Amino acid sequence: MSGERRQPQVFVIEPTANVELATLRFEPETEEDRAIVVPPAPVLRPPRVPWGVLLAGTLASLLMMWAGLAVTQLIEDYFARAPLLGWVATGLAGIAALAAFAIIAREIWALARLNRIVHIQADAAHALNTDDLPAANRAVTNLRTLYRHRPDAQLGLRDLSTYDSDILDGRARMRLAERHLVTWRDAEAHRIIAHAARRITLLTTVAPTAALDILLVAAQNLRMIRELATLYGGRPSALATLRLARMVLSHLAVTGGLALSDNLIQHVVGKGLLGRLSARFGEGTVNGILTARVGLAARDVCRPIPQEPSAKDTLSSLLKELVSSAPEPGTS
Repeated sequence: MSGERRQPQVFVIEPTANVELATLRFEPETEEDRAIVVPPAPVLRPPRVPWGVLLAGTLASLLMMWAGLAVTQLIEDYFARAPLLGWVATGLAGIAALAAFAIIAREIWALARLNRIVHIQADAAHALNTDDLPAANRAVTNLRTLYRHRPDAQLGLRDLSTYDSDILDGRARMRLAERHLVTWRDAEAHRIIAHAARRITLLTTVAPTAALDILLVAAQNLRMIRELATLYGGRPSALATLRLARMVLSHLAVTGGLALSDNLIQHVVGKGLLGRLSARFGEGTVNGILTARVGLAARDVCRPIPQEPSAKDTLSSLLKELVSSAPEPGTS
């Protein structure tokens, strides 16, 4: 190498016809990409001291202590009378304790299963909105765990395993899991909601008192919520059903689903139809409409993968189906 050093120089690159500047181009979003999927969320409440929970827990603890002391005293009295009676009482107390433990374990398991569905909904909505692959993987893994013991999901799980390795896109993975595990259940959910709405309409029409109407509507709505939860993978017990009903009511409060105007009823049912029916059947029809709305909210809460707004079953279709079963005026 020589001792001469090259002087710094400035080069100006002129754009020519053979040189094209690279530009970053984005494909236009399709209608499916622009649709925002929102999972159902309960009403947010400010943090406060759970005095009601504290009172209920304290009273339950005192009741259990009292029951345990009473059972212990009873067993001791039987042993004092005759050892055989004491052992029989001990065996019965053991069976009762085992049954209580099984009920508590079932309630805890049902609540945990409901929490798993809530987490799946959050991960699935995030994956569908942002195309996040890790969130999609978590949602699909939890879906497999949720449905692995369901006989009606074995074919879908096998098909999902066949094509799952070929999908590297988060949104596409969620659509694949939805198609094989969830979508086919929507038709059955529609049948459950429509059947419950018709049943409520007929039962409240023939119910003699308003108090019985309330009991019938509450019982049938809880039954419908349990059926929808079982359909989509939940196994609600007593506490899980109450919590699920609370989530459904919160979802209705957020979406304003309980506000049913006369214009909506007249638009769907048909102008003048309610006037030609008996007043009692009109009340039953309104109860059926409210039941259908509760069923749609319960479907949104129970469905593991949130459904796009364009693909959701509408209240109008359910109301038309409800009114189509109405008897003609003048028929008995």
